[in-house]
Amino acid sequence: MKLYKLNNVKETELHTILQRVKSNSNVIRDRVEDILDNVQKNGISAVVKYSKQYEGLNSDNLLVTVKEFKEAEKRVSEEFKVALQKAATNIEKFHSMQKPGEYTTEIIPGVTCGRKYEALEKVGLYIPGGTAPLVSTVLMLGIPAKIAGCKDVTICTPASQGKVSPELLYAISYTGYNKVYKTGGAQAIALMAYIEKVNKIFGPGNRYVTTAKSLINSQESNCTIDMPAGPSEVLVIADSSANPVFVAADLLSQLEHGTDSQAVLVTDSEQIISDVKSEIIRQKEYLSRTEIVNDSLENLILIKVNDTDTAIELSNYYAPEHLIINTENAEQLFDKVRNTGSLFLGAWSPESAGDYASGTNHTLPTSGYSKVYSGLGTEAFMRSYTWQKISENGLSELANPILNLAEVEGLDAHANAVKVRLQNGN
Repeated sequence: MKLYKLNNVKETELHTILQRVKSNSNVIRDRVEDILDNVQKNGISAVVKYSKQYEGLNSDNLLVTVKEFKEAEKRVSEEFKVALQKAATNIEKFHSMQKPGEYTTEIIPGVTCGRKYEALEKVGLYIPGGTAPLVSTVLMLGIPAKIAGCKDVTICTPASQGKVSPELLYAISYTGYNKVYKTGGAQAIALMAYIEKVNKIFGPGNRYVTTAKSLINSQESNCTIDMPAGPSEVLVIADSSANPVFVAADLLSQLEHGTDSQAVLVTDSEQIISDVKSEIIRQKEYLSRTEIVNDSLENLILIKVNDTDTAIELSNYYAPEHLIINTENAEQLFDKVRNTGSLFLGAWSPESAGDYASGTNHTLPTSGYSKVYSGLGTEAFMRSYTWQKISENGLSELANPILNLAEVEGLDAHANAVKVRLQNGN
């Protein structure tokens, strides 16, 4: 844990205090580039090689079979099926509202313009599973893909010794799929981009996955990505009214994701800092992922500020993936928030609700990217194009601005496409 006391917000000071968890990015990039290059050249055999090397794959077959899906359905409990359906219902409800509507308008008489939306034809969904099978991510990616109308869905997820958890397979069956590959990491991203040739890759992951997605996005492969997503992070703003038990639990729930996860507490209360530190030490002892938490606690930052307005200013600078405002006046601070992937208001809004079942999506921009990226929504699985229908009279009305602007730009052929119509009209 690192503790800081700030009297005011200075950008240079914040840059030092709020640094994300560092990694040897050059080494990671070099390894990922080698993997991408190998898969691009050698195809599925290269993916199998890496899956055997890193994930203990014990077969040359990466595809999940129909038999495996049927066995998974038998093995999961009825309690799990009910819980999954309840979470899915909430996610479906919220994401159905996000589907963009088409529109048409008459700009002037004889000139009609519109916008039409279409689902992406081929999408790839990455489901992390290195340290935990993220069933929730299946819902967060698969449900909006289904609502958008994506017809071709390829899923990649790491498999331990060639096996995917039955709960994860059941969730995949629930949301729908075309192919499911038992592979993770950079090789999975390469598979979706180069072998399946999907239009867009979705899903969070570790630094290798995020680096692979970024490299794919920068190539001329006709494959793009949803956003840079990972490692995970949370910033909690708390005042003296906050229950330190709640605050500590929220910080720990983020830190258990991985050793590179980060949590930040910003408060105007010395007592809250003291009580939260004690609660963290108490609560972490009965968590199952104690080793991960003990390591990631080094990434916990505690900051004492003078007031909640300063806390909001600091948060907007940091631009957290998750922001929890656990203060007496949480709703009054709502309009001051600018940069976050997802916001949780009030004492009874834990980040884990958004991770699983409240309805919002948990695939969110990290590392400050919430300043320029939005969290995942249904519209991300769609594209749009504009259209126009112009009559002879409508073109006559547009002729003056078209011809004048084309002349200024020196584009005679543009102007001529209008002139020939007006001179040779019926």
